[in-house]
Amino acid sequence: MNDTQAKVAGGHDLPAAAHPVAEVKAALTGFLTEFAAVHAELRTRQQQQEERLTMLDRKHARLSAATARPALSSGQEQGAPHRKAFAAYLRNGDDEGLRGLAVEAKGMSTLTSAEGGYLVDPETTETIRGVLHASASIRSIANLVHVEASSFDVLVDHSELGTGWATEAGPATETTAPLIDRISIPLHELSAMPKASQRLLDDSAFDIEGWLADRIADRFSRAEAAAFVSGNGSDKPKGFLAHEKVAEASWEWGKLGYVATGAAGDFAATNASDAIVDLVYALDAPYRAGAVFVMNSKTAGAVRKMKDADGRFLWSDGLAAAEPARLMGYPVLVAEDMPDIDAGAFAIAFGDFRSGYTIAERPDLRVLRDPFSAKPHVLFYATKRVGGGVSDFKAIKLLKFAVS
Repeated sequence: MNDTQAKVAGGHDLPAAAHPVAEVKAALTGFLTEFAAVHAELRTRQQQQEERLTMLDRKHARLSAATARPALSSGQEQGAPHRKAFAAYLRNGDDEGLRGLAVEAKGMSTLTSAEGGYLVDPETTETIRGVLHASASIRSIANLVHVEASSFDVLVDHSELGTGWATEAGPATETTAPLIDRISIPLHELSAMPKASQRLLDDSAFDIEGWLADRIADRFSRAEAAAFVSGNGSDKPKGFLAHEKVAEASWEWGKLGYVATGAAGDFAATNASDAIVDLVYALDAPYRAGAVFVMNSKTAGAVRKMKDADGRFLWSDGLAAAEPARLMGYPVLVAEDMPDIDAGAFAIAFGDFRSGYTIAERPDLRVLRDPFSAKPHVLFYATKRVGGGVSDFKAIKLLKFAVS
C-alpha cells in the first residue's frame, strides 16, 4: 500500500474531490432561502391587494347607495319600454310591443269604456294634464277627483247638529235626523281625432308624442271649458250655467241664486258698481274666503273701468306674472266661454268653485290608430272620460244683466 492509499484508508479528506459538493449544497440552501423570502413577500403583497380591493368594494357600495335614484326615476325607467312601444304603434301601427308589455287593450264599445285603443304613455298623459290644468277654464278652480267608475256621487248633509247650553242635571239637546242629498255626476266620453301623413310619421326627427299631446290637449281643453260653463249634461258635463236660476231672495237648494244689475243688458246708469258689491255679499261668508270671479274678456274690460264712491278702481292687476287680477280683492278667472253682457245674460259668476263645482274623470287616456279612414293620412282617435256638475248650490252666485 502506498502513502496515498494509506491516507484514504485512514479517513483523511481529499480537498480536490470534496469542494464541488459543498458548493452545490450551499448554493441550493441559498436559493431555497431566497425563494422562501420572495414567496413570503408575494403573499404579503397579495394580502395587501386583497385588502385594498375589499376597501374599494365597500367604498363603491357606499357611493352607490348614496347616489341611488329615487323611486320616481325607477318608475320612469320602467315606463321607458312602454313609451318606446307606444311610439312604434303610433308611427307604423306595430302593437306587438304593447301586447308584449301586457298593456290593456279595450274591446268593443260599452257604457264605461272607450272604443278600442291603447293607454297613452305616462309622460304624454302628464303633458296633456298640465295643459288642461293651465288653461283658463273652470277646471283650474273646481274640485277635481279621479274615479274608476262610470259616475261619481257627492253626498251633501243639510242638517244642523243640535246645540245648546247644558246644566249638570238638565237633559241633553237631541240631535235632528240627517237630511242628505245625493248628487250623481256621470262620466262622458270626450274625444279628439288629430291626423298626420304616414310620410311625416316615418320621419324619425318628427316628435310624434309631443305633436299628439299638443293636438289632444288643445281639443280637450276647448271642449271641456265650454262644457263646464254651459254644457247641457247630455253626453257631456253639465255646466253651472245650465242649472235652474232664481232671484237670490227666492233661492232654494237645487237652484243657483242671482243678483240683478238693475238695467237690461247693462249695469245701472248710476252706482253701477253696487251690483258687484251686492253679488259679493249674496254669497255666505264661509264661501267668500275661497271665492273667485268668473267672466270673459269683454265683460272684464267693462268691469275694470268701475270705481267706488271715493274714485278708486275696483279692479287691480296682479303684481306678479302668474298672479291673477283681482276685483274687490277677489281673484278673477277670465274664461272666454262665459256669455257676453246682454239682456238677461248671466255674464258674471262669483263663488267658491272648489266647493261648488266638481269635475270627475278617469285618469287614463287612450289612443286608437286608424290608417284606413283618411288615406294617405293616419287618424288618431283619442278618448278620455270626464264629467262635471254643481255639487253645492250655495257656493255659486250669478250676476244677471236685467232689471230684476
